[in-house]
Amino acid sequence: MNALFAENLVGPSISWMGISPLLVLLGGVCVLLLLGSIAPRWPKGSYCVFTVAVSLATAVAAMLQWRDVTKNGPKMLIADAVALDHFALLATIAIAISIALVSLITDDYLRREDYDGPEVYALYLTAAIGGVVMASSNDLIVLFLGLETLSLSLYLLAASHRKRAESQEAGLKYFVLGGFSSAFFLYGIALTYGSTGSTNLSKIASALSGDSPFSQIDAMLLVGIGLMLVGLAFKVSAVPFHVWTPDVYEGAPSPVTAFMASAGKIASFAALLRVLVVAFPTRIDDWRPAIWVLAVLTLLAGSILAVVQTNVKRMLAFSSISHAGFLLVGVEAAGHVGDKDALAAVLTYLLLYAVLVIGSFAVVTVVAGKGDSHTTLDDFRGLGKRRPAMALALTVFLLAQAGMPATSGFIAKFGVIKAAAEVQSYSIAIIAMLAAVIAAFLYLRIMVSVWLADSTDDTKLAIPTGAGIAITLAAIFTIVVGVYPGWLLDATRMVSNLATIAIQAVDPATQTPAG
Repeated sequence: MNALFAENLVGPSISWMGISPLLVLLGGVCVLLLLGSIAPRWPKGSYCVFTVAVSLATAVAAMLQWRDVTKNGPKMLIADAVALDHFALLATIAIAISIALVSLITDDYLRREDYDGPEVYALYLTAAIGGVVMASSNDLIVLFLGLETLSLSLYLLAASHRKRAESQEAGLKYFVLGGFSSAFFLYGIALTYGSTGSTNLSKIASALSGDSPFSQIDAMLLVGIGLMLVGLAFKVSAVPFHVWTPDVYEGAPSPVTAFMASAGKIASFAALLRVLVVAFPTRIDDWRPAIWVLAVLTLLAGSILAVVQTNVKRMLAFSSISHAGFLLVGVEAAGHVGDKDALAAVLTYLLLYAVLVIGSFAVVTVVAGKGDSHTTLDDFRGLGKRRPAMALALTVFLLAQAGMPATSGFIAKFGVIKAAAEVQSYSIAIIAMLAAVIAAFLYLRIMVSVWLADSTDDTKLAIPTGAGIAITLAAIFTIVVGVYPGWLLDATRMVSNLATIAIQAVDPATQTPAG
């Protein structure tokens, strides 16, 4: 019986080149875990170098696929469950860059904390696999699998410092609350399937369009969309689903916090955009008001609550919530019919913010010292006298997060606010600018402590090699993109027709020539 079943089972065809970035990440995980467990301890820094090499190879594989998609157009892989388009590839490249920078910080951190090993690096790569799957999924079940792969890796990473009770607490809080959000999302998938008869995003869009029986208001479908939105809102730290963020960001190891704030946010927002824009373009009038409310709450709460904190990691946690609000402004703009720039603005913001936040947490990692015990605002007093170069880099990151001109942060914030203004969402654009002014006080507080306050510790900080490289690269990238943003904006504009290309890739009869 089993043999007869196996003979009749025909699996989907697989484009191995199309999923080459995922294969590179998976190969890296296998090498780290297998060789790390059976071979003697690798030489100092080898785990980091290998992980950086895997991340760069992933980015190269994605760039090669970028050329193919540009020439031949987007397509669907593995029974239309995975999308190969510029949107997914750009998110993959951003995640790979995040892994490389975070690994440089992690190398010195793990040796300082006396638990160097391959496990943390392997979890970075498994989390990246989940993130890439989320960004490229064209099926809700596949998206859920990617979400759980990412989430489970982040739970373990948050609790990975076994000698710190704060890390264990952060992992437990994230796991419990994350389990609830996953349940909401899964229940939303079930209701959506019950309403449309499919979990494929493109087929859901087709079922809800035209004169189909689902074109009218369907209460079960709306509840399903709402539940999925709740699950994804938790992952992006949108208010009021943000309650886990400050405690987890503060308790988790600082490099892990940088990874969650960069790669985790890229994957979550990519999934949110793909679900809403591809699957539910005919339900824009239903989900866009919810996004508007979430954006406003997230902008104001994140900015206001950030300025009353005294721990720098918590400050940056609430700053991350505020940045999620700006990204939601772009998502709201993407919900307007005819808008072509909002998706590009959101992806640009994600990439630029990922580099900014990693650079910021790299400085925090160095200042915090052993056990991440020095992260209060007082611990940053006089940093400009102790380490002027690092203090200058931190100032660049803070000014960029505030949206100052000539930095990448200005390009990011201007892009989403411009996208909102172009679709006449003037109220949310004004609220975003007000939130930016409020949040600027937060960054000013840190800069005053760094440059103008007297130091309570005259000991000169030692800057590890990996962290120094990461900080330098992030600072250079922040300034270069702020001054010469054209090349990045040209790349991100290629994702502006996400909903159209998804349907075209499933139905070749609707395709138009590439280019």
